[in-house]
Amino acid sequence: MGTENALQAPHQLQLDSRSRLHMTGVIEVESFDEATIVLTTTRGTLIVRGENLHLQLLRLDGGEVLVDGTVDSLSYEDAAPAGGFFGRLFG
Repeated sequence: MGTENALQAPHQLQLDSRSRLHMTGVIEVESFDEATIVLTTTRGTLIVRGENLHLQLLRLDGGEVLVDGTVDSLSYEDAAPAGGFFGRLFG
C-alpha cells in the first residue's frame, strides 16, 4: 500500500474488554514492548499503554493490527493530517 493510499484508509479502533484491540488505518509500527506500542496511523501517532501487550497480527499492507494484553490508555500524539472533512468537501 503506497503512502498516499495509506493516508486515505479508514482508521478504526475496536477494544474488547480492555484485553483485545483491533485497529485499521495503521501505516507503521514505530516501536513496541510489553508496556507501550507506538503506531503511525492515518489520523496521527497513536500511543497504546498497558501491561503484557503483544502484537498478535501485523498486516501493514492492509493497515491492520491486533494487540492482546491489558490496555490502560490510548492517546494520540499528533493532530490528524491537514485537509480533514471540510478540506475534502470544499478543497
